[in-house]
Amino acid sequence: MRIVSGKYRGRKLKEFDLATTRPTIDRVKEAIFNLIQFDVADAVVLDLFSGTGALGIEAISRGAKKTYLIDNNDKAIQIIKENTKNMTEDFEIIKTDYMLFLSKDMRFDIVLLDPPYATDCGLKAIEYILERNMLNKGGVIVFETSDNKDISINFKGLSVDRRKYGTVAVYIIRNNNED
Repeated sequence: MRIVSGKYRGRKLKEFDLATTRPTIDRVKEAIFNLIQFDVADAVVLDLFSGTGALGIEAISRGAKKTYLIDNNDKAIQIIKENTKNMTEDFEIIKTDYMLFLSKDMRFDIVLLDPPYATDCGLKAIEYILERNMLNKGGVIVFETSDNKDISINFKGLSVDRRKYGTVAVYIIRNNNED
């Protein structure tokens, strides 16, 4: 696994073997960032369910203004710290439950969600983010899940683009609301 583009392009990222963690493969990560490439520079980014931090670190490499890397697993936090070693950009690595973090009064330009596929954590996070108006106008939620997962959320005022990469589905959910 490596950083695909930007300041740290080609940098190898450490991985680990946990049953609950499945890193985004490079070709899917590259496709995701091609879809949101014009949104990343100077963005406030939330990488919820960070795992190795690969998605958030890619955003850092591509010029995000501030990135939050969130996971509740000690091993994941340790790997994220190793993967961000010697990076000087503005980012925070936080070990906490995703809902506890989302209870803070914050807004984001990009939210990266790659939760364990067998859970409904990603859908709960999307609903909570939308209910609490945590996504800035023009902001994007990127939700990676298994291709067979049914998504039934009220996307009023949002545009949704679904892409399939093998057994992976990626939803690009953009906030078109005026506030």
